[in-house]
Amino acid sequence: MTRRPPFPEVTVVLGDPRLEDPAKIRGLFAAEDHDAFGRMKAALAEVAAATGRRFRYLDDHGTLLADLAARPPAFVLNFCDTGFRNRAELELHVPALLELLGVPYSGAPPECLALCYDKAAVRGVAAGLGVPVPEERFLRPGEPPEAALPERFPVLIKPNRGDGSVGITQKAVVRSEAEALDYLAWLRRSDPGREILVQEYLEGKEYGIGLIGNPGRFTVLPPMEVDFGNLPEDLPPILSYESKADPDSPYYTKIGYREAQLDPEILAAMVGWSERLFTRLGCRDYARFDFRASADGHPRLLEVNPNPAWCWDGKMAFMAGFARIAYPEMLGMILEAAEGRRA
Repeated sequence: MTRRPPFPEVTVVLGDPRLEDPAKIRGLFAAEDHDAFGRMKAALAEVAAATGRRFRYLDDHGTLLADLAARPPAFVLNFCDTGFRNRAELELHVPALLELLGVPYSGAPPECLALCYDKAAVRGVAAGLGVPVPEERFLRPGEPPEAALPERFPVLIKPNRGDGSVGITQKAVVRSEAEALDYLAWLRRSDPGREILVQEYLEGKEYGIGLIGNPGRFTVLPPMEVDFGNLPEDLPPILSYESKADPDSPYYTKIGYREAQLDPEILAAMVGWSERLFTRLGCRDYARFDFRASADGHPRLLEVNPNPAWCWDGKMAFMAGFARIAYPEMLGMILEAAEGRRA
């Protein structure tokens, strides 16, 4: 007999495909986004058939507050990773609203999302926990750009706050003061008022560690390595904005992902760091931790991703696939982790 789930009726909250989305290449949901929605709903239909759950979907942000207040859900699967009204800086507002309504939900709470949106703050927490981090300089709005110039090049320049690699292009890796000043000026024009990081450029391999569950009951997914091998030689091997948003870019078409073959001690260290960060930052149910190695092969933390992309072709799904966990099963594991935490 199938065990009755703690919350038989689940409401899935999503981004709004009707609205503009500044993080997307043309400012709108593309065919790939609609396809991801369809595949996710088909996967959850399989979960429903196997467990007896019923799923309801809310993606109209114009009526979202009224819909939730008029018919408070028993439980929300929070897949609104675009943020309220598709504004990344408002991602924390969705769980905040659910807390005001007393509705249990999956994923990170508002304070975790706010903290992890600030990359410099995460770096400070990580360093305090003994997690290796790259060297970095912080440039505030209004400060002269020369204040952030490093002693050594190359460096990677990126916004301190942001999502989806917005502000990171092929020119973000700079190898001289002149290039750095040019890119800093471009960032300030394109994204005024935002803090900027000037970070040591790590020339080694890039990895991902995925956790599903909660402290004491983690499923650690097989580690992922980003495969830059087919990228044209004139492009720096980084996960730029184009790699996530522009299907016409070689960053999108030529970058792949494979299971990482790591020294057991290095893998154990990265998993341990990830578990400590998960707990300290207040992540819940699932999270992804990105590392990149320096030239000597030692990994350093790049960023922490609470509520990482749930889509069928996202990094979490790739890592689950390495463990032969099918996409519907992965979504079911996230849901069960959240339900178990609440129940």
